[in-house]
Amino acid sequence: MTARSTESPLPLPVPTRVSGDRARRAIRAAAFAFAALVTIDAVVGEEGLLALREARRMDAALRRALDKARADNARLRAHVTRLREQGSTIETVARQDLGLVKPGEILFIIKNPPTSR
Repeated sequence: MTARSTESPLPLPVPTRVSGDRARRAIRAAAFAFAALVTIDAVVGEEGLLALREARRMDAALRRALDKARADNARLRAHVTRLREQGSTIETVARQDLGLVKPGEILFIIKNPPTSR
């Protein structure tokens, strides 16, 4: 029998600093890419800063519309109260909006009003 040699016929590759630098660069590039994606998603994503800004703008517009509707409702309620409680208000509305006259009154309709020169 022959003696076995403990040495391998091919030498093992010795790790070099260059391959470690490549690995670090690859890890840094992957971390940078991940951070860039997260940042982009935070800005323009479905729930990002741009969507938040648009939602706040829409909220402000809806609040203004709601305030206007509430003011219109208050004005209309006051008008209804005047119509119910004051007979003169009903008469004024009937004369202005419907063109009604009281019995015995004469209505004059001027078709061509004079123009000022």
